[in-house]
Amino acid sequence: MTRLFSNNPGFCEPPMGHCWLSNLDESSKEWKYDRSVRIATRGRFPLDGHTREQDFSSESHYRIVSPTFQYKMSHKRVGKCIIINNKNFDEKTGMNVRNGTDRDAGELFQCFKNLGFDVCIYNDQTCEKMECLLREAAEEDHSDSSCFACILLSHGEEGMIYGTDGAMPIKTITSLFRGDMCKSLVGKPKLFFIQACRGSEFDDGIQTDSGPPNDTLETDANPRHKIPVEADFLFAYSTVPGYYSWRNPGRGSWFVQALCNVLKEFGKQLEIMQILTRVNYMVATSFESWSEDPRFSEKKQIPCVVSMLTKELYFN
Repeated sequence: MTRLFSNNPGFCEPPMGHCWLSNLDESSKEWKYDRSVRIATRGRFPLDGHTREQDFSSESHYRIVSPTFQYKMSHKRVGKCIIINNKNFDEKTGMNVRNGTDRDAGELFQCFKNLGFDVCIYNDQTCEKMECLLREAAEEDHSDSSCFACILLSHGEEGMIYGTDGAMPIKTITSLFRGDMCKSLVGKPKLFFIQACRGSEFDDGIQTDSGPPNDTLETDANPRHKIPVEADFLFAYSTVPGYYSWRNPGRGSWFVQALCNVLKEFGKQLEIMQILTRVNYMVATSFESWSEDPRFSEKKQIPCVVSMLTKELYFN
């Protein structure tokens, strides 16, 4: 909100684009207006060397949308999107086949392609192959890309993701893209979408009474500035820590169904946190498990977003 007037009725602050001379006339105790600046501003109009002011009510509010607070998305490419789709697992892991995950991968491929990403799907990857694949991606030159996305579809535990031969820390993968590891993505959004369990707890739910720009200077272009190496990451988990993540063998996982539905309708309109908030709402209100075994019936789920983004992210 632009403040046009100070609390002191006898003193007016200059609008943006104008300036006051720094020298103070001791005799009059008044600030002198620099008449050389003639940039018109809403609410003030230069007139014969003076300033005519337009009255504004105290309820007037103005939202300033500054490109400084939006990620630059005007690079040659939107960026690479890697989808790792693990469906079949070695018997020694004790993990079942993830029926429905191919539906998830196909829907995600189309959604992120429509957003402008260069999308690649890799099926049934071991832990070593997953790490190698993403290490190669981190070592690529992303200078002409606006961002990077990685989608992991697999079994999981808290802090862990399964390759076809066992579990590995999610941090092993994501840390490859830290600012000190992947220089060409410094200051750019790095998005990770993770469809996997984070434990074995079930959410029983609870009854409720309520009804259902143009920023040309990037951070990495100015050596005088430093940013945290963990900055500009976003992690969108299908569920909260400790909980089970639901998947329908025919229609795919709840989280991916909701994510794709929202991206199809609002992917090029809304900011990423608005998109994921709508995904949270859809998963929370539109899905509920059913099973002949009461232990697995009438369960709920809520996704979890962890953001270290430093700007707003729009895919338009």
